[in-house]
Amino acid sequence: MKKINRYKKGIVAVIAAFLISLIVPVAQSCDDFTEVDLPASQLAADAVFQDNTTATAALLDIYAKIRNTGLLTGYPNGLSHQMGLYADELVMYGGDPSFYNNNVLPTASDITQLWNSSYNQIYAANALLEGVTTSTYLTAQQKEILQGEALFVRALIHFYLYNTFGDIPYITTTDYQTNSTVHRMDRETVFQYLSDDIDSAVSLLPENYTLQDRSRPNRAVALALKARVSLYNEQWQQAEDAASAVIGNNLYQLTPVEQAFLNNATATLWQLSPELSGGNTLEAGTFTFFSGPPPLSALSQELYDTFEEQDLRKQFWIGSVTDGTQTWYYPAKYDQVSNSGTSLEYSVMFRLPEIYLIRAEAQAHLGNLAEALQDLNTVRNNAGISNIQTPSQEILLTAIAEERKRELFTELGHRFFDLKRTGKLNEVLSPLKPGWESTDAQLPLPEAELLLNTNLLPQNIGY
Repeated sequence: MKKINRYKKGIVAVIAAFLISLIVPVAQSCDDFTEVDLPASQLAADAVFQDNTTATAALLDIYAKIRNTGLLTGYPNGLSHQMGLYADELVMYGGDPSFYNNNVLPTASDITQLWNSSYNQIYAANALLEGVTTSTYLTAQQKEILQGEALFVRALIHFYLYNTFGDIPYITTTDYQTNSTVHRMDRETVFQYLSDDIDSAVSLLPENYTLQDRSRPNRAVALALKARVSLYNEQWQQAEDAASAVIGNNLYQLTPVEQAFLNNATATLWQLSPELSGGNTLEAGTFTFFSGPPPLSALSQELYDTFEEQDLRKQFWIGSVTDGTQTWYYPAKYDQVSNSGTSLEYSVMFRLPEIYLIRAEAQAHLGNLAEALQDLNTVRNNAGISNIQTPSQEILLTAIAEERKRELFTELGHRFFDLKRTGKLNEVLSPLKPGWESTDAQLPLPEAELLLNTNLLPQNIGY
Protein backbone atom coordinates (compact mmCIF):
# COMPACT_ATOMS: atom_id res chain seq x y z
CA MET A 1 0.00 0.00 0.00
CA LYS A 2 1.03 3.57 -0.65
CA LYS A 3 2.19 5.52 2.38
CA ILE A 4 1.17 9.17 2.99
CA ASN A 5 4.06 11.31 4.20
CA ARG A 6 4.00 12.55 7.78
CA TYR A 7 2.95 16.19 8.02
CA LYS A 8 2.92 18.60 10.92
CA LYS A 9 -0.34 18.36 12.84
CA GLY A 10 -2.54 21.42 13.28
CA ILE A 11 -4.18 23.78 10.85
CA VAL A 12 -2.33 22.22 7.88
CA ALA A 13 -3.73 18.69 8.36
CA VAL A 14 -3.92 16.43 5.30
CA ILE A 15 -7.35 15.76 3.80
CA ALA A 16 -6.38 12.33 2.48
CA ALA A 17 -5.78 11.16 6.02
CA PHE A 18 -9.14 12.55 7.12
CA LEU A 19 -10.88 10.56 4.42
CA ILE A 20 -9.14 7.39 5.52
CA SER A 21 -10.39 7.93 9.06
CA LEU A 22 -13.93 7.68 7.75
CA ILE A 23 -13.57 3.98 6.91
CA VAL A 24 -12.38 3.18 10.44
CA PRO A 25 -15.17 2.29 12.90
CA VAL A 26 -16.18 5.26 15.03
CA ALA A 27 -15.08 3.44 18.19
CA GLN A 28 -11.52 3.51 16.87
CA SER A 29 -11.61 7.07 15.60
CA CYS A 30 -9.49 8.58 18.35
CA ASP A 31 -6.32 7.64 16.44
CA ASP A 32 -4.38 10.64 15.21
CA PHE A 33 -4.30 11.08 11.45
CA THR A 34 -0.68 12.02 10.83
CA GLU A 35 0.39 8.85 9.03
CA VAL A 36 -1.94 6.25 7.58
CA ASP A 37 -2.08 3.70 4.78
CA LEU A 38 -4.22 4.23 1.73
CA PRO A 39 -6.27 1.19 0.72
CA ALA A 40 -5.56 -0.42 -2.62
CA SER A 41 -8.71 1.19 -4.03
CA GLN A 42 -7.23 4.69 -3.47
CA LEU A 43 -10.40 6.04 -1.93
CA ALA A 44 -11.46 9.18 -3.81
CA ALA A 45 -12.61 12.24 -1.91
CA ASP A 46 -16.05 12.37 -3.51
CA ALA A 47 -16.73 8.69 -2.72
CA VAL A 48 -17.39 9.61 0.91
CA PHE A 49 -20.24 11.88 -0.14
CA GLN A 50 -21.97 9.56 -2.59
CA ASP A 51 -24.04 8.10 0.22
CA ASN A 52 -25.65 9.57 3.34
CA THR A 53 -24.35 6.68 5.44
CA THR A 54 -20.70 7.36 4.69
CA ALA A 55 -21.18 11.13 4.92
CA THR A 56 -22.82 10.67 8.32
CA ALA A 57 -19.92 8.45 9.36
CA ALA A 58 -17.62 11.40 8.63
CA LEU A 59 -19.71 13.57 10.93
CA LEU A 60 -19.83 10.99 13.73
CA ASP A 61 -16.07 10.65 13.50
CA ILE A 62 -15.75 14.37 14.32
CA TYR A 63 -17.89 13.93 17.44
CA ALA A 64 -15.74 10.96 18.47
CA LYS A 65 -12.63 13.12 18.16
CA ILE A 66 -14.23 15.91 20.20
CA ARG A 67 -15.01 13.37 22.93
CA ASN A 68 -11.51 11.86 22.95
CA THR A 69 -9.14 14.75 22.21
CA GLY A 70 -8.81 18.50 22.41
CA LEU A 71 -10.57 21.15 24.43
CA LEU A 72 -13.81 19.36 25.22
CA THR A 73 -12.55 15.89 26.05
CA GLY A 74 -13.31 14.40 29.43
CA TYR A 75 -9.76 13.17 29.79
CA PRO A 76 -7.54 15.03 32.30
CA ASN A 77 -5.99 17.18 29.55
CA GLY A 78 -9.36 18.66 28.56
CA LEU A 79 -10.70 22.00 29.76
CA SER A 80 -13.04 20.54 32.37
CA HIS A 81 -10.05 19.35 34.37
CA GLN A 82 -7.22 21.64 33.28
CA MET A 83 -9.13 24.90 33.67
CA GLY A 84 -10.52 23.66 36.97
CA LEU A 85 -6.91 23.49 38.12
CA TYR A 86 -6.03 26.75 36.40
CA ALA A 87 -8.83 28.61 38.21
CA ASP A 88 -10.09 27.91 41.74
CA GLU A 89 -12.18 24.75 41.41
CA LEU A 90 -9.55 22.03 41.87
CA VAL A 91 -6.48 21.38 43.98
CA MET A 92 -3.70 19.33 42.44
CA TYR A 93 -2.16 16.26 44.07
CA GLY A 94 -0.42 14.51 41.17
CA GLY A 95 0.67 14.99 37.59
CA ASP A 96 2.08 18.00 35.75
CA PRO A 97 1.71 21.06 38.02
CA SER A 98 1.91 23.72 35.28
CA PHE A 99 -1.82 24.42 34.99
CA TYR A 100 -2.36 24.42 38.75
CA ASN A 101 0.61 26.77 39.24
CA ASN A 102 -0.43 28.97 36.29
CA ASN A 103 2.95 28.34 34.73
CA VAL A 104 2.08 26.92 31.31
CA LEU A 105 4.84 27.13 28.72
CA PRO A 106 4.51 27.54 24.93
CA THR A 107 6.49 24.34 24.52
CA ALA A 108 4.15 22.27 26.72
CA SER A 109 2.76 19.17 25.03
CA ASP A 110 -0.70 19.83 26.50
CA ILE A 111 -0.81 23.23 24.78
CA THR A 112 0.23 21.73 21.45
CA GLN A 113 -2.37 18.98 21.85
CA LEU A 114 -5.20 21.38 22.67
CA TRP A 115 -4.38 23.58 19.68
CA ASN A 116 -3.71 20.88 17.12
CA SER A 117 -6.60 18.61 18.07
CA SER A 118 -8.99 21.54 17.91
CA TYR A 119 -7.85 22.64 14.47
CA ASN A 120 -7.92 19.04 13.26
CA GLN A 121 -11.59 18.94 14.30
CA ILE A 122 -12.25 22.24 12.54
CA TYR A 123 -10.45 20.96 9.45
CA ALA A 124 -12.61 17.84 9.46
CA ALA A 125 -15.76 19.99 9.72
CA ASN A 126 -14.58 22.07 6.76
CA ALA A 127 -13.82 18.95 4.72
CA LEU A 128 -17.33 17.71 5.48
CA LEU A 129 -18.87 21.03 4.48
CA GLU A 130 -17.00 21.11 1.18
CA GLY A 131 -17.78 17.49 0.36
CA VAL A 132 -21.46 17.79 1.20
CA THR A 133 -21.87 21.07 -0.69
CA THR A 134 -20.46 19.69 -3.94
CA SER A 135 -22.10 16.26 -3.67
CA THR A 136 -24.64 15.42 -6.36
CA TYR A 137 -25.80 12.30 -4.55
CA LEU A 138 -27.21 13.60 -1.26
CA THR A 139 -30.75 14.95 -0.99
CA ALA A 140 -31.34 18.58 -0.07
CA GLN A 141 -32.56 17.57 3.39
CA GLN A 142 -29.54 15.34 4.00
CA LYS A 143 -27.25 18.17 2.97
CA GLU A 144 -28.92 20.67 5.28
CA ILE A 145 -28.56 18.45 8.35
CA LEU A 146 -24.91 17.63 7.68
CA GLN A 147 -24.03 21.23 6.82
CA GLY A 148 -25.84 22.55 9.90
CA GLU A 149 -23.99 20.20 12.23
CA ALA A 150 -20.62 20.92 10.61
CA LEU A 151 -21.16 24.67 10.96
CA PHE A 152 -22.20 24.20 14.57
CA VAL A 153 -19.02 22.22 15.30
CA ARG A 154 -16.84 24.78 13.53
CA ALA A 155 -18.33 27.60 15.60
CA LEU A 156 -18.19 25.67 18.88
CA ILE A 157 -14.50 24.79 18.60
CA HIS A 158 -13.51 28.29 17.47
CA PHE A 159 -15.45 29.74 20.39
CA TYR A 160 -13.46 27.69 22.88
CA LEU A 161 -10.18 28.35 21.08
CA TYR A 162 -10.74 32.10 21.26
CA ASN A 163 -11.61 32.06 24.95
CA THR A 164 -8.60 29.88 25.72
CA PHE A 165 -5.91 31.46 23.53
CA GLY A 166 -7.18 34.94 22.65
CA ASP A 167 -6.90 36.12 19.04
CA ILE A 168 -6.91 33.10 16.73
CA PRO A 169 -7.33 32.26 13.04
CA TYR A 170 -10.90 31.38 12.08
CA ILE A 171 -10.47 28.60 9.54
CA THR A 172 -13.20 28.07 6.94
CA THR A 173 -11.43 26.06 4.24
CA THR A 174 -9.27 22.97 3.71
CA ASP A 175 -7.02 24.79 1.24
CA TYR A 176 -3.43 24.08 2.27
CA GLN A 177 -1.92 27.27 0.87
CA THR A 178 -4.51 29.45 2.59
CA ASN A 179 -4.29 27.69 5.94
CA SER A 180 -0.49 27.61 6.07
CA THR A 181 -0.28 31.42 6.10
CA VAL A 182 -3.30 32.43 8.17
CA HIS A 183 -3.22 35.40 10.56
CA ARG A 184 -4.77 35.73 13.99
CA MET A 185 -8.07 37.61 14.08
CA ASP A 186 -9.27 40.06 16.70
CA ARG A 187 -12.32 39.63 18.88
CA GLU A 188 -14.72 41.53 16.62
CA THR A 189 -13.77 39.48 13.57
CA VAL A 190 -13.90 36.13 15.38
CA PHE A 191 -17.31 36.86 16.89
CA GLN A 192 -18.68 37.93 13.52
CA TYR A 193 -17.59 34.60 12.03
CA LEU A 194 -19.10 32.84 15.04
CA SER A 195 -22.38 34.66 14.58
CA ASP A 196 -22.55 33.87 10.87
CA ASP A 197 -21.83 30.16 11.37
CA ILE A 198 -24.27 29.80 14.26
CA ASP A 199 -27.07 31.62 12.44
CA SER A 200 -26.54 29.38 9.42
CA ALA A 201 -26.61 26.30 11.67
CA VAL A 202 -29.86 27.47 13.28
CA SER A 203 -31.45 27.87 9.85
CA LEU A 204 -30.30 24.45 8.64
CA LEU A 205 -30.75 22.14 11.62
CA PRO A 206 -34.08 20.39 12.25
CA GLU A 207 -36.29 21.02 15.26
CA ASN A 208 -36.22 17.36 16.27
CA TYR A 209 -33.18 15.24 17.01
CA THR A 210 -31.69 13.03 14.30
CA LEU A 211 -30.72 10.55 17.04
CA GLN A 212 -33.04 10.14 20.00
CA ASP A 213 -30.18 9.96 22.50
CA ARG A 214 -29.44 13.63 21.74
CA SER A 215 -25.88 12.85 20.66
CA ARG A 216 -26.32 14.93 17.50
CA PRO A 217 -27.30 18.59 17.88
CA ASN A 218 -30.62 19.99 16.68
CA ARG A 219 -31.75 23.59 16.17
CA ALA A 220 -32.19 24.20 19.90
CA VAL A 221 -28.56 23.25 20.54
CA ALA A 222 -27.41 25.78 17.95
CA LEU A 223 -29.64 28.36 19.67
CA ALA A 224 -28.05 27.43 23.00
CA LEU A 225 -24.63 28.13 21.51
CA LYS A 226 -25.97 31.42 20.14
CA ALA A 227 -27.18 32.33 23.64
CA ARG A 228 -23.77 31.47 25.14
CA VAL A 229 -21.79 33.36 22.50
CA SER A 230 -24.11 36.39 22.73
CA LEU A 231 -23.68 36.45 26.52
CA TYR A 232 -19.90 36.43 26.16
CA ASN A 233 -20.17 39.23 23.59
CA GLU A 234 -22.46 41.24 25.89
CA GLN A 235 -25.27 41.19 23.34
CA TRP A 236 -27.87 40.94 26.05
CA GLN A 237 -31.02 41.03 23.93
CA GLN A 238 -29.70 38.39 21.53
CA ALA A 239 -28.71 36.22 24.48
CA GLU A 240 -32.17 36.61 26.03
CA ASP A 241 -33.97 35.85 22.76
CA ALA A 242 -31.94 32.73 22.01
CA ALA A 243 -32.19 31.45 25.58
CA SER A 244 -35.96 32.01 25.61
CA ALA A 245 -36.33 30.03 22.40
CA VAL A 246 -34.61 27.07 24.06
CA ILE A 247 -36.44 27.34 27.38
CA GLY A 248 -39.77 27.57 25.57
CA ASN A 249 -39.09 24.35 23.65
CA ASN A 250 -41.23 21.56 25.09
CA LEU A 251 -38.47 19.01 24.42
CA TYR A 252 -36.72 20.20 27.58
CA GLN A 253 -37.61 20.22 31.26
CA LEU A 254 -35.42 20.64 34.32
CA THR A 255 -34.23 17.32 35.69
CA PRO A 256 -33.92 16.39 39.39
CA VAL A 257 -30.33 16.97 40.48
CA GLU A 258 -29.67 13.28 41.13
CA GLN A 259 -30.66 12.45 37.53
CA ALA A 260 -29.09 15.42 35.76
CA PHE A 261 -26.22 13.50 34.16
CA LEU A 262 -28.01 10.32 33.21
CA ASN A 263 -28.17 9.87 29.46
CA ASN A 264 -31.97 10.23 29.38
CA ALA A 265 -32.11 13.50 31.33
CA THR A 266 -34.77 15.83 29.95
CA ALA A 267 -32.61 18.88 30.73
CA THR A 268 -29.82 17.71 28.42
CA LEU A 269 -29.65 19.50 25.09
CA TRP A 270 -26.59 17.78 23.61
CA GLN A 271 -24.30 15.03 24.84
CA LEU A 272 -21.49 12.87 23.45
CA SER A 273 -22.04 9.13 23.52
CA PRO A 274 -19.36 6.81 24.97
CA GLU A 275 -16.78 5.25 22.70
CA LEU A 276 -17.72 1.66 23.46
CA SER A 277 -21.10 0.04 23.88
CA GLY A 278 -21.87 -0.23 27.58
CA GLY A 279 -19.23 2.34 28.46
CA ASN A 280 -19.82 5.58 30.27
CA THR A 281 -17.95 8.88 30.46
CA LEU A 282 -14.30 9.84 30.46
CA GLU A 283 -15.13 12.51 33.05
CA ALA A 284 -16.01 9.89 35.67
CA GLY A 285 -12.59 8.31 35.33
CA THR A 286 -10.85 11.68 35.46
CA PHE A 287 -12.48 13.06 38.60
CA THR A 288 -13.38 10.03 40.74
CA PHE A 289 -10.99 8.53 43.28
CA PHE A 290 -11.49 5.97 46.04
CA SER A 291 -8.65 6.54 48.50
CA GLY A 292 -6.61 9.45 49.77
CA PRO A 293 -4.62 11.38 49.09
CA PRO A 294 -6.13 11.89 45.61
CA PRO A 295 -3.97 10.57 42.77
CA LEU A 296 -4.66 13.59 40.53
CA SER A 297 -6.89 16.35 41.89
CA ALA A 298 -9.74 17.15 44.27
CA LEU A 299 -12.28 19.92 44.72
CA SER A 300 -10.97 22.99 46.47
CA GLN A 301 -12.24 23.64 49.96
CA GLU A 302 -13.23 27.12 48.82
CA LEU A 303 -15.59 25.70 46.21
CA TYR A 304 -17.00 23.10 48.58
CA ASP A 305 -17.77 25.76 51.17
CA THR A 306 -19.90 27.79 48.76
CA PHE A 307 -22.68 25.18 48.83
CA GLU A 308 -25.46 25.55 51.38
CA GLU A 309 -26.11 22.48 53.51
CA GLN A 310 -29.53 21.86 51.97
CA ASP A 311 -28.20 22.19 48.40
CA LEU A 312 -28.93 18.91 46.62
CA ARG A 313 -25.94 19.49 44.37
CA LYS A 314 -23.71 19.18 47.42
CA GLN A 315 -25.36 15.87 48.23
CA PHE A 316 -25.42 14.33 44.78
CA TRP A 317 -22.65 16.05 42.80
CA ILE A 318 -19.84 15.95 45.35
CA GLY A 319 -18.25 12.74 46.58
CA SER A 320 -15.87 12.39 49.51
CA VAL A 321 -13.02 10.16 50.60
CA THR A 322 -11.45 10.10 54.05
CA ASP A 323 -8.47 8.39 55.62
CA GLY A 324 -9.87 8.93 59.10
CA THR A 325 -8.12 12.23 59.72
CA GLN A 326 -8.51 14.13 56.46
CA THR A 327 -11.35 14.35 53.95
CA TRP A 328 -11.06 15.07 50.24
CA TYR A 329 -13.90 15.95 47.89
CA TYR A 330 -14.31 15.23 44.20
CA PRO A 331 -16.79 16.09 41.42
CA ALA A 332 -19.36 13.28 41.31
CA LYS A 333 -21.61 14.60 38.56
CA TYR A 334 -20.58 11.49 36.63
CA ASP A 335 -20.35 8.48 38.93
CA GLN A 336 -20.39 5.52 36.54
CA VAL A 337 -16.70 4.65 36.62
CA SER A 338 -16.78 1.05 35.40
CA ASN A 339 -18.26 -0.56 32.30
CA SER A 340 -21.39 -2.23 33.59
CA GLY A 341 -22.60 -3.38 30.19
CA THR A 342 -25.11 -0.53 29.97
CA SER A 343 -24.29 3.08 29.15
CA LEU A 344 -26.00 5.14 31.84
CA GLU A 345 -24.15 8.44 31.41
CA TYR A 346 -23.01 10.45 28.39
CA SER A 347 -20.73 13.50 28.40
CA VAL A 348 -23.07 16.49 28.58
CA MET A 349 -22.11 19.54 26.50
CA PHE A 350 -25.22 21.73 26.94
CA ARG A 351 -27.75 21.64 29.81
CA LEU A 352 -30.96 23.58 30.42
CA PRO A 353 -29.89 25.13 33.77
CA GLU A 354 -27.08 26.98 31.98
CA ILE A 355 -29.64 28.44 29.58
CA TYR A 356 -31.77 29.69 32.48
CA LEU A 357 -28.69 31.34 33.98
CA ILE A 358 -27.75 32.89 30.63
CA ARG A 359 -31.23 34.38 30.37
CA ALA A 360 -31.12 35.55 33.98
CA GLU A 361 -27.84 37.39 33.41
CA ALA A 362 -29.03 38.91 30.15
CA GLN A 363 -32.29 40.04 31.74
CA ALA A 364 -30.42 41.60 34.64
CA HIS A 365 -28.25 43.61 32.28
CA LEU A 366 -31.36 44.68 30.36
CA GLY A 367 -32.88 45.97 33.61
CA ASN A 368 -35.55 43.28 33.78
CA LEU A 369 -34.76 42.37 37.37
CA ALA A 370 -37.98 40.52 38.20
CA GLU A 371 -37.58 38.22 35.19
CA ALA A 372 -33.90 37.68 35.97
CA LEU A 373 -34.71 36.83 39.57
CA GLN A 374 -37.34 34.32 38.50
CA ASP A 375 -34.87 32.46 36.27
CA LEU A 376 -32.22 32.45 38.98
CA ASN A 377 -34.66 31.10 41.54
CA THR A 378 -35.81 28.43 39.09
CA VAL A 379 -32.28 26.99 39.11
CA ARG A 380 -31.93 27.41 42.88
CA ASN A 381 -35.26 25.73 43.58
CA ASN A 382 -34.30 22.82 41.34
CA ALA A 383 -31.26 22.38 43.60
CA GLY A 384 -33.46 22.44 46.71
CA ILE A 385 -32.47 25.88 47.99
CA SER A 386 -34.71 28.84 48.72
CA ASN A 387 -35.47 31.92 46.70
CA ILE A 388 -33.37 35.04 46.73
CA GLN A 389 -35.54 38.06 47.47
CA THR A 390 -35.63 41.13 45.25
CA PRO A 391 -32.08 42.54 45.11
CA SER A 392 -30.42 45.40 43.27
CA GLN A 393 -28.97 44.80 39.82
CA GLU A 394 -25.45 44.56 41.22
CA ILE A 395 -26.39 42.05 43.91
CA LEU A 396 -28.43 40.06 41.42
CA LEU A 397 -25.53 39.80 38.96
CA THR A 398 -23.27 38.66 41.78
CA ALA A 399 -25.82 36.02 42.81
CA ILE A 400 -26.08 34.76 39.23
CA ALA A 401 -22.31 34.46 39.01
CA GLU A 402 -22.25 32.48 42.26
CA GLU A 403 -25.01 30.22 41.00
CA ARG A 404 -23.08 29.55 37.80
CA LYS A 405 -20.10 28.63 39.98
CA ARG A 406 -22.15 26.03 41.85
CA GLU A 407 -24.19 24.73 38.94
CA LEU A 408 -21.45 24.45 36.31
CA PHE A 409 -18.36 23.54 38.33
CA THR A 410 -15.78 21.41 36.50
CA GLU A 411 -17.79 21.55 33.28
CA LEU A 412 -15.87 22.67 30.18
CA GLY A 413 -14.02 25.56 31.81
CA HIS A 414 -17.15 27.61 32.62
CA ARG A 415 -15.74 28.95 35.88
CA PHE A 416 -12.51 30.28 34.38
CA PHE A 417 -14.26 31.76 31.35
CA ASP A 418 -16.89 33.42 33.57
CA LEU A 419 -14.20 35.11 35.64
CA LYS A 420 -12.41 36.16 32.48
CA ARG A 421 -15.40 37.62 30.62
CA THR A 422 -16.60 39.54 33.69
CA GLY A 423 -13.16 40.98 34.47
CA LYS A 424 -12.89 39.15 37.82
CA LEU A 425 -9.86 36.96 37.18
CA ASN A 426 -7.28 39.05 39.03
CA GLU A 427 -9.63 39.90 41.90
CA VAL A 428 -10.54 36.26 42.56
CA LEU A 429 -7.40 34.34 41.64
CA SER A 430 -4.60 36.61 42.86
CA PRO A 431 -5.29 35.95 46.57
CA LEU A 432 -5.69 32.20 45.97
CA LYS A 433 -2.99 31.37 43.43
CA PRO A 434 0.63 32.31 44.26
CA GLY A 435 1.68 31.94 40.63
CA TRP A 436 -1.16 33.99 39.17
CA GLU A 437 -0.32 36.93 36.90
CA SER A 438 -2.73 39.09 34.92
CA THR A 439 -1.24 37.82 31.64
CA ASP A 440 -2.41 34.31 32.56
CA ALA A 441 -5.86 35.27 31.29
CA GLN A 442 -4.99 33.43 28.09
CA LEU A 443 -2.79 30.46 27.39
CA PRO A 444 0.27 30.70 25.14
CA LEU A 445 0.14 29.68 21.51
CA PRO A 446 2.20 26.55 20.80
CA GLU A 447 5.75 27.56 19.96
CA ALA A 448 5.93 24.99 17.17
CA GLU A 449 2.97 26.61 15.40
CA LEU A 450 4.62 30.05 15.58
CA LEU A 451 7.72 28.57 13.97
CA LEU A 452 5.66 27.02 11.18
CA ASN A 453 3.68 30.16 10.49
CA THR A 454 5.18 33.49 11.57
CA ASN A 455 1.89 35.21 10.68
CA LEU A 456 0.62 33.90 14.02
CA LEU A 457 3.10 36.13 15.84
CA PRO A 458 3.32 37.85 18.23
CA GLN A 459 3.09 35.34 21.05
CA ASN A 460 0.60 36.24 23.79
CA ILE A 461 1.97 38.75 26.30
CA GLY A 462 3.67 37.13 29.28
CA TYR A 463 5.03 34.13 27.40
